[in-house]
Amino acid sequence: MRKTLLAALLSGAFLALGAQAADLQQIYNDARLNDPQYASARAANAAGQEKLPQGRAGLLPTLGLSGSNTRNEIDNGGNFTASNYALTLSQPLLRWANWQQYEQSKLLVAASDAQFSQAQQDLIVRVAQAYFDILGAQDSLTFIQAQKVAITEQLASAKRNFEVGTATITDTHEAQARFDLAVAQEFAAQNDLAIKRASLEQIIGKPPAELATLRPGLTLSMPEPARLEPWLDSAQQQNYAVVGQQLALEIARREISRNRAGHYPSVDLVASRSHAKQPGSAFGNPIVASNSNAIGVQWNIPLFAGFAVTSRVREAIALEDQARNDLETVRRNAMQNVRQSFLGVSSGLAQVKALEAAEISSQSALDSNKLGYQVGVRVNIDILNAQQQLFSTRRDLAKARYDTITNGLKLKAAAGTLTEQDLQQVNALLQQ
Repeated sequence: MRKTLLAALLSGAFLALGAQAADLQQIYNDARLNDPQYASARAANAAGQEKLPQGRAGLLPTLGLSGSNTRNEIDNGGNFTASNYALTLSQPLLRWANWQQYEQSKLLVAASDAQFSQAQQDLIVRVAQAYFDILGAQDSLTFIQAQKVAITEQLASAKRNFEVGTATITDTHEAQARFDLAVAQEFAAQNDLAIKRASLEQIIGKPPAELATLRPGLTLSMPEPARLEPWLDSAQQQNYAVVGQQLALEIARREISRNRAGHYPSVDLVASRSHAKQPGSAFGNPIVASNSNAIGVQWNIPLFAGFAVTSRVREAIALEDQARNDLETVRRNAMQNVRQSFLGVSSGLAQVKALEAAEISSQSALDSNKLGYQVGVRVNIDILNAQQQLFSTRRDLAKARYDTITNGLKLKAAAGTLTEQDLQQVNALLQQ
């Protein structure tokens, strides 16, 4: 039995050594393949590319073949069959509405590309956020469990000291209360970790493997440039939501011109070739077949359409005004996201630096309280408080690092400059 158990433990140890934690790049690759939101954006972009050939079709010729076969019966017993065939070609020469529709189709393709680029950036941010949320939940659980172990040791010490008469029952009660609280916090942390892992599973379509963690002793820095103004300028020009809304405004302007074309004349080049076959008369005379060719210019001048054209123009002008205001809203949102993310990075770096110093101080305070407890100048509650402060500081430090990294990605996304290379740079911060 012992040999079987030992073999199982050794086998598990070797499997653990051979297993490699999944890093951020691997999780992102899984998300690109399995995330339904990204797949939907990719399909929408593929559909958007078809707007260009559809718009161009209004400028190209149309070719059609029509015909008929008719059997006629006469009351006196005679009958005959007549057949007609016609091949017709029409080439627009002057159709202002069709030209504006073609220009709109090019803008629609560009808008579709901008929306897909936005979806790519959103995927990077969503994956990174879910990834570091899991690491943060794992850290919280680890620190709570470590705190629970430390409290357990302190509880056992308090019970021993009470038994020998060197401590009061109060120390035992305080340690027991802290232990019970740690148990409750452990359950909450386990639940939070399960929720965070489910959020990442929703993106990659499968339960995530163990994730690579940040390298110890990691040093974070401000993204370049380190000033806010260049990021704001980039957001106004390169943010994909802003670009998409700018294209939407131009499409709305073209829509006004397209609707005004309802008052304009149109000119088409028309050519046809027809063939007709029928009897010379209704009484069975010899069949007569004829062919004819025709080519010419066909024009049309609209005079009145019940004020429909004027109404559509007014509607298009109102929609242009709406698109202009929507553009201003999107631009302001982009600038606000830049400010928020930039401040998140800068304040995060300051928090990391302060918490690193606080971690050292908290460790020193814990060591001093343990020594003071041994010599009788500190009580049990002092050690428990020092332990809680140390583990809380470590938890906050880890979270500050994760938030700083994700805010850096959000900053580049708001500025419209986030690429997969930025994700690779973050991935290089992990333990491989």
